[in-house]
Amino acid sequence: MSVELNHLGASRSEELRLFFHADELAWAVAGTTSPNPAVGCLLLDDTGRIIGQGATQPAGGAHAEVMALADAQTHGEDVRGSRAVVTLEPCNHTGRTGPCSHALAEAGVARVDYLFADPNPQAQGGADYLRAHGVEVNGPALSPTHKEDEPPTQWVPIFAVETWLTSAVHLRPHVTLKLASTIDGFIAATDGTSQWITGEAARRYVHEDRARRDAIVVGTGTVDADNPRLTARDESGQPMPQQPLRVVMGRRSIPDDAAIHHPPGQALHLREHDPRVVLQEMHSRGMVDVLVEGGPHITKAFLDAGVVDRIELYQAPSLLRAGQPSMIAPVNLSTSMSDIRELNPRQMRVLGRDTLWTLSR
Repeated sequence: MSVELNHLGASRSEELRLFFHADELAWAVAGTTSPNPAVGCLLLDDTGRIIGQGATQPAGGAHAEVMALADAQTHGEDVRGSRAVVTLEPCNHTGRTGPCSHALAEAGVARVDYLFADPNPQAQGGADYLRAHGVEVNGPALSPTHKEDEPPTQWVPIFAVETWLTSAVHLRPHVTLKLASTIDGFIAATDGTSQWITGEAARRYVHEDRARRDAIVVGTGTVDADNPRLTARDESGQPMPQQPLRVVMGRRSIPDDAAIHHPPGQALHLREHDPRVVLQEMHSRGMVDVLVEGGPHITKAFLDAGVVDRIELYQAPSLLRAGQPSMIAPVNLSTSMSDIRELNPRQMRVLGRDTLWTLSR
């Protein structure tokens, strides 16, 4: 999913700054909220001072808006007449918690600005409810766009709630494909050696990224060849508190003593080659955000299935000239430049000597 900016009013830079602040709160809880979205919310008084802030709690816990209201109450702030800035349209349904739109209206919040509309038919309608109860509502400030033939010309930052939006629309987890290669596109040498193509800073960031995911997917071939742990570890090598589910796909058996079975966290072997089937199984388990770290065969399978939503390309400033490519071309594929598929650049990070490109479709 890519996004496009909508009209934000005269003070656009200030509006974006507030949404970015709310999004920072959402990123802080990313990986802990599924199947609910990671959302951030700010409450401001009539001078623009932040009087409350909150983010979505783990499933069954309070949503961001309720957390922000509680934060304001804890600090003795009066929320009547306040303004809420939230990264997703407040929900309008009762599940394990009550509707956030009702909570905001009942608290006397006077204005709500939201970043994305809620595509979930069970939860949407919060903006309409608020308007019907006298609240000024502005949004959505950003809109998803799927116009693959018209990629946006500007780089729009990545927001924490986007993975959930994709999952809600497609009824499957959002898929990020991770690639790490030399600048000439190789992931391993001709003798099969592949470790440490990228440097320490990039490897450290990979672990931070893993800790924000619901699951990591690899193939049985990767387990056989590399025996990876696929855990999220800090700089000292200790496990991080949040661990993704490690999913191995493929019909081949893997050893009982494979590192992927060892704690912390859990592993799941799905004896299936079809990415769509694998994703549906993970969706049924409440997973929203999936990272694919497999080799070229798994990469090809997910690309061929058309389920890759984002690519993270870690690129080392190195030339190998021959070796194993990061992607395998489909058999008998013939192309011309008219077949090229444009991706939308969303972010570029410098990690030590390496570069991380984040691209969305």
